[in-house]
Amino acid sequence: QVQLVESGGGLVQPGGSLRLSCAAFRRTFSIYTMGWYRQAPGKQRELAAAITSGGITNYADSVKGRFTISRDNAKNTVYLQMNSLKPEDTAVYYCNLQSGAIGYWGQGTQVTVSS
Repeated sequence: QVQLVESGGGLVQPGGSLRLSCAAFRRTFSIYTMGWYRQAPGKQRELAAAITSGGITNYADSVKGRFTISRDNAKNTVYLQMNSLKPEDTAVYYCNLQSGAIGYWGQGTQVTVSS
């Protein structure tokens, strides 16, 4: 079993920044691909960013150049730095740990971009 605990969401004005954190209570955290997904009201959950155990990153086109995913294996934590936020970034953001065919999810953290 894996527990993922997200933090860092909130309300921010357009153009602002937020940093999300996800702490994973799992030994051997470093070997897993970690991802941040998001789900806006009435829409399907989508991948925002992912990072492999080797540090290779992947981003949705809609966030490239604005979001940065990183990980600190010593702290079992993955981060999502979000800059130049837009109203369309408003969503619940979920942390994901992928162990083979099994995906583990956090409880989600709300990000609202509004003036």
